[in-house]
Amino acid sequence: MTDAVPFGPWSGDVADHLIRYTRGGFLPGMITRAEGSFVHDADGRAILDFASGQMCATIGHNHPAVVQAMRDAAGEPLHLYSNMLSPAVVELAVELAGMLPPTLQKAMFLSTGSESNEAAIRIAKLHTGGFEIIAMGHSWHGMTAASNASTYSGARKGYGPAMPGTMALPPPNGYRCPIRHCAGTCDTTCLDVGFEMADMQSVGAFAAVICEPVLAAGGIVVPPEGYMRRLREHCDRRGLLLIFDEAQTAFGRLGSRFVFEQQDVVPDILTLSKSLGGGLPLAATITSAAIEADVHAKGFHFYTSHISDPFPARVALTILKLIEAERLVDKAKADGAYFMDGLRALQQRYETIGDVRGLGLLVGVELVEDRASKKPATALAPALVRRCYELGLQTTQSGAARDPASGAVWKLAPPLTVTRAELDQGLEIIDRALGELTGRA
Repeated sequence: MTDAVPFGPWSGDVADHLIRYTRGGFLPGMITRAEGSFVHDADGRAILDFASGQMCATIGHNHPAVVQAMRDAAGEPLHLYSNMLSPAVVELAVELAGMLPPTLQKAMFLSTGSESNEAAIRIAKLHTGGFEIIAMGHSWHGMTAASNASTYSGARKGYGPAMPGTMALPPPNGYRCPIRHCAGTCDTTCLDVGFEMADMQSVGAFAAVICEPVLAAGGIVVPPEGYMRRLREHCDRRGLLLIFDEAQTAFGRLGSRFVFEQQDVVPDILTLSKSLGGGLPLAATITSAAIEADVHAKGFHFYTSHISDPFPARVALTILKLIEAERLVDKAKADGAYFMDGLRALQQRYETIGDVRGLGLLVGVELVEDRASKKPATALAPALVRRCYELGLQTTQSGAARDPASGAVWKLAPPLTVTRAELDQGLEIIDRALGELTGRA
């Protein structure tokens, strides 16, 4: 087991020249190498990465096939004028279309998830003629104007007015019911109540609902069976488009190519990012031919300097083929069950683990002061992240942990290529950290 490494404030060039863009600050150690499930700092310390980078290194860090694809792509155009197309971009569009249903066949390629959600919202507004956007409480859709206005998992306060017409639905969290109705299992009453409230607020200009089909930043909340079908009904009744943001859930992590396949609902617009680029900045906004034709006729315009860049598109093709060739979707499903079993075994030992939930290799561990009250263990959660890092395991808190009322949720998302031995190593570190912090070591 790796010895502890002290946390401390940065000094020198970091302190002098870098903006601190998160409240948690920078982690100790300068990362100089990354390979597979590990990153390595300048002192040679190996850190097991159960955050998959920023949830982007879905097939591990610096996968040999990705590195080779980058070398090969360097012989092609790296960047083009935005109205120019390359074979890689067209091939990627065709590859994705082959994975998706007939109503999701028209794609555009951007750099970040926030951009892909901006494009989706603009398409919805132009298509419907409305401007009101409904999102899920504790959601995370990005940091740019419209996507951040529909983000309810922190990063909202202190920046002035958000985009007009934004509203939030209560999240379907059965463990911590937002309307104090359910006790363990969501029965979708929160959804009906949420739409009743939206109807009261609306000025008659509904455009879309945007949501993660499994809330990742919102505490790894898996909606109950039938929830998304009921959401679809609410949308259809009001003329709302349904946008699914699968930034963190697509391409196998949750045991299927796309989570909406498990929920028997097809969105009107699908946004992809993070895992699509495998560590490179790449995102996609995908919709139907009918919606695309309508917004094109209305003058749809979305223009960035790196739209349709060839280089990341070529790498993404390699990633998608690798996921299929190595059957990583099935692997994530099996490894996720194994990992969840290990965490639930720890739950039997530690009273502070109130709930273990998730799908595949996206797992949330809700930490409580005691199971009877379910009072969030808001001090333990960051301490646990920190101690695990000191012991050689990178993890993160879910975005909902920033709001004590929504729970202290610990987010675990190993890469799809993780081995059972690495999962066991991670569980050993978690066990040790929990034992030390709760006095059971």
